[in-house]
Amino acid sequence: MALDYHKCAQEIVDNIGGRDNIAQAAHCATRLRLVIKDNSKVNDKALENIDGVKGKFESNGQLQLIIGTGTVNKVYDEFLAITGMTAATKDDVKAAAAAKQPVWKQMLKALGDVFVPILPAIVASGLMMGLIEALGKAIPSFSSSDWYQWLDMISSTAFAYLPVIVAVSAARVFGGNIFLGAVVGLSMINSSLLNGWSVGSADTINSFFGVTDGVIPVWHLLFFNVRRSGYQGHVIPVIIAVWIMCKVENWLHKHVPEMIDLFVTPLCTVLATCFLTFTIIGPIFAQLETWVLEGAKILVGNPFGAAAMGALYPWTVVMGLHHMYNIIEAGMLASTGLNTWMPIASAANFAQFGACLAVGLKTKNQKTKVVAIPSSLSAALGITEPAIFGVNLRFFKPFIAAMIGGIVGSFYGAISGIGATAYGVTGIPGYLTIDKPLQYTILLAISGGIAFALTNVMWKEDAPEPAEKAPEIRKSEDVSAADNVPLGLSDVVIRCKAGDICKPLNGTVIPYNKIADPTFASGALGMGVGIEPDGDIVYAPLDGNISSVAESKHAIGITGAGDMEVLIHVGIDTVEMNGDGFVPYVKEGDKVKKGQPLLKFDIDKIKAAGHPDTVVVLLTNSDDYDDVTYGAKLNQ
Repeated sequence: MALDYHKCAQEIVDNIGGRDNIAQAAHCATRLRLVIKDNSKVNDKALENIDGVKGKFESNGQLQLIIGTGTVNKVYDEFLAITGMTAATKDDVKAAAAAKQPVWKQMLKALGDVFVPILPAIVASGLMMGLIEALGKAIPSFSSSDWYQWLDMISSTAFAYLPVIVAVSAARVFGGNIFLGAVVGLSMINSSLLNGWSVGSADTINSFFGVTDGVIPVWHLLFFNVRRSGYQGHVIPVIIAVWIMCKVENWLHKHVPEMIDLFVTPLCTVLATCFLTFTIIGPIFAQLETWVLEGAKILVGNPFGAAAMGALYPWTVVMGLHHMYNIIEAGMLASTGLNTWMPIASAANFAQFGACLAVGLKTKNQKTKVVAIPSSLSAALGITEPAIFGVNLRFFKPFIAAMIGGIVGSFYGAISGIGATAYGVTGIPGYLTIDKPLQYTILLAISGGIAFALTNVMWKEDAPEPAEKAPEIRKSEDVSAADNVPLGLSDVVIRCKAGDICKPLNGTVIPYNKIADPTFASGALGMGVGIEPDGDIVYAPLDGNISSVAESKHAIGITGAGDMEVLIHVGIDTVEMNGDGFVPYVKEGDKVKKGQPLLKFDIDKIKAAGHPDTVVVLLTNSDDYDDVTYGAKLNQ
């Protein structure tokens, strides 16, 4: 019996508290995505029993109802008609869900949104920087070679120009022009400014500006004295500056006449933002740096102070202040020849490694795993930004676990009197400069081990609630792990009395319950298979009509003979790519023949975004048939 779409939509509205309790609504290829104002008004039990709803779960502030390809479009249309709402995009729903979160969570999410896209650049540079530095310490002749200088230049580029990369990403997150964001970021590290890492060195200041007193010259702008020093290595000032830039730009776009908007808005946006950055935002954080450094000199003198700094250190990384500790370390080496700050930094950094590694090993989310494992390796080499911003601070509990590990490790480092003969090297490369290797090994084991153990205890991955139990499958014995063998394009992968569904592209076939997504694997969307692709073009697996093409282009629905409803979904969670890397060759309503090209996709982009590239092929209305078989053995 055909689903009554209006009745399904009406029952959904009735059991989520009515129109007044809905903040936003959209849909993807298979799910109705809702943002609810008051979750206490939702009748969970009734929702699960609605005819047409195959499962429900909550994720990132959204209530997601699994309905199925093709069907979800019709239910959504009825949902809009009943509520009087206008169609929204998935981005609208995400924004509405985010707005419901506490302010501190919104701020952490904003940091994550800014840093996650730039993690590949930071991870690659961090790993390369640590390895090159270690080789230079181990092989003195290599440190003076052209190869070392060239590799050092390449590896340090991302960090030397980090404000620019952060500014571009922040402009994208906050809805501004990314090129204007780049200009703001570049202005903060302009070559006419003294490098921010050199502030505090009188000789450097004298040679750069041609002065003799080591005082940084200033610009006199209105009532402000602006120091001519850059903001290399900073994060928070850049993000705040670009956030202000986006607010200014968007306000001007709304108020400046269109005929002059093209040049007036960018000009005024950049000038206003840069003025505020150099006169207010930058100086505030410069003063904050001074307070942090003076406090560090006092605290680092005793074990309890060292423990406190072990806890505070990762927060100074978040604020972009940690590079200034080089001044303390250089002062220690000049006066005593031993850098006793290094063990504190090493304990704090290696604790971030332990926490990040625990997340990488514990998570079931492939996207999180491919970020966490390389980031932990980078942290082990002393470069913690990828681990902090991409993983630990994002999930927060691992960050707290790392702080505790840093506290204990720093305390041990202080009482054991560990020191180094250089600065700027922590983690595993620190063995090349440390004076007590055995005690240093114990310090790393304490800090990393405690953070690893606590993360495993404290952190639990947020996962979608399991959907309904999969219906009993006939002839499931036909599918096993041994059947994951490549088949030809003409091979049948799903069969029922209504007809055959062929494999839409070359690749290795796996049963649907082995797909790395709980919704697909549960069978809530129907029986079928996953295909680990060998190609990048999806072909029609049967004759039929295109019932849906996802807005994000990653999924296509086909209605075939005998009312078979087929879903082809390329990749896992690829809806988040917003169509980047997908080129559909058909549109809704088109008639297609078996073997006709439907969709081209970019495997490299899918993998770079951290998503599995499995192509899912499901008979979404398999419950309508009592003779469904699927898998590789159908052709034997």
